[in-house]
Amino acid sequence: MVRSGLEGPLDAVLVLGTLGAPERRRMRGRRARPVDEVDPEPVPTSRATVVRPEPFGSREEAGRWLAALRANDSAMEAELDEALRVLNRALRAHRAATADPWLGEVSAERALVARIGYGRGEAVTEGRYGEAVELPRAGARRVKRSMEAPEERFAALLGARSEALVGEELVLRARADLAAGRPREAALQARVALEALVAELPEAALDELRGSVAEAAGAALRGELGVAERTSIEEAVEAMEAALRRHRLRG
Repeated sequence: MVRSGLEGPLDAVLVLGTLGAPERRRMRGRRARPVDEVDPEPVPTSRATVVRPEPFGSREEAGRWLAALRANDSAMEAELDEALRVLNRALRAHRAATADPWLGEVSAERALVARIGYGRGEAVTEGRYGEAVELPRAGARRVKRSMEAPEERFAALLGARSEALVGEELVLRARADLAAGRPREAALQARVALEALVAELPEAALDELRGSVAEAAGAALRGELGVAERTSIEEAVEAMEAALRRHRLRG
């Protein structure tokens, strides 16, 4: 059961399962063993099902809901994004509960397949729908054309012909927090990211953002952010992303 607050309504029901290949065992024993051939190691596949807390009144109502989604790409994207936010909330909770810093979050681009549909009870959690649609791969939907050459920069970074900025990683973390619906964390990340980029990219003229970002970060320490603070963080992260794109294009 997923809730935003202790006394609040139920947001969603999240069902997690492991299927496919058997789970890879952890390394055991104290000694390494010799191998002659190396075969691909089987890995498990995880399935996450996000279920709405309130059922549809009838199969016809559910069918109309799904038909409306199919006719509206933006609505379909919004439905998928909301499901990902629920899943990432669970992963964040698991990361905190296990104190595991290596447990990352997921995105639509990392999914093997994404489906939206309706059905009865446990059947849906087992992948059996009354009706469903399979979304196109996220890369085909979301990737935008760009003058950047990520493959070339990747090679340059690995070969030490280029160096990543500290602010790049921090801005990515702020963007991930925004996408996951964590504005407080995004505000704090954005403040540190901005200070790093002001030092690393003085020509980007990002100093003017310091006031609004510092104000939002201070509000984040006190509690939830208001609309104005959320907007200022979104705009600041966009400005930092634009500065980083210009930096990468200059090589």
